Amino acid sequence: MALAVVTTAHHFRRACQEARLEGELALVPTMGFLHAGHQSLIQAAGQRAPTVAVTIFVNPAQFGPGEDLSRYPRDLAGDLRKCEEAGAHVVFAPEGEREIYPPGFQTHVEPGLLAAPLEGEKRPGHFRGVCTVVLKLFALSRADAAFFGEKDYQQFRVIEQMVQDLNVATEVVGRPIVREADGLALSSRNAYLSAEERGRATALWKALGAARSAFRSGEHGAAQLEELAAKAIAESGLRLDYAAVRDPVALQRPQRADGKSRLLLAAFLGKTRLIDNGALGEAQ
Repeated sequence: MALAVVTTAHHFRRACQEARLEGELALVPTMGFLHAGHQSLIQAAGQRAPTVAVTIFVNPAQFGPGEDLSRYPRDLAGDLRKCEEAGAHVVFAPEGEREIYPPGFQTHVEPGLLAAPLEGEKRPGHFRGVCTVVLKLFALSRADAAFFGEKDYQQFRVIEQMVQDLNVATEVVGRPIVREADGLALSSRNAYLSAEERGRATALWKALGAARSAFRSGEHGAAQLEELAAKAIAESGLRLDYAAVRDPVALQRPQRADGKSRLLLAAFLGKTRLIDNGALGEAQ
């Protein structure tokens, strides 16, 4: 099946309607500048459903003042090639913001408590923009399942909660983080890093490893594990944004962590903001 590329919401809806006549449809929402992590989502979606739709849209609603909307990396030709390689069938690449946010648009999705801490605190309005665009893509596609990487773990949980709260039929599927050989989590924003910065960008992975090692050695205090990770990041010369131990469902801070507790990290390396996370009980 040749890759079909559509640029309007109307044609995307029609393409998805036709695909669903043949069976289930799986959706992979992205902001483009695809990498192997995105391709792993497309491949996983292809194992779930006979038709895989990918969306490529740099969503302005999830960028705050002073964030990197204008310089966010874009490469549509490369993205389409990667989609085809990974087995996608339909790509929706809106020809302009008006296809998603038409003139007079005024309805938004306000997320709840899961969206308040961490990224929600550091990037006000971010999850409002995420939930609004994702719900619109779910409504257009009526996908049976949608695949998201767990690098943005809080985003994954916020979207899961939105689907549950609003009785959306689409199943939200999380997939493990894909990493470079040295542990760096794949991210479109890694393109911002200079060669020197790239060498130091593994600081978050190393901080996660230090916390996991301490956890295996018997340190289960959330505050102590956070402090250890924060110290490891600072010693690498990055500017810490947060190091937070949270339970994996409600994202509340436990007094004592267990193996399923996740350490969520964010830090600045130069002008680039990196995030990472992982369960404390996982092997490094």
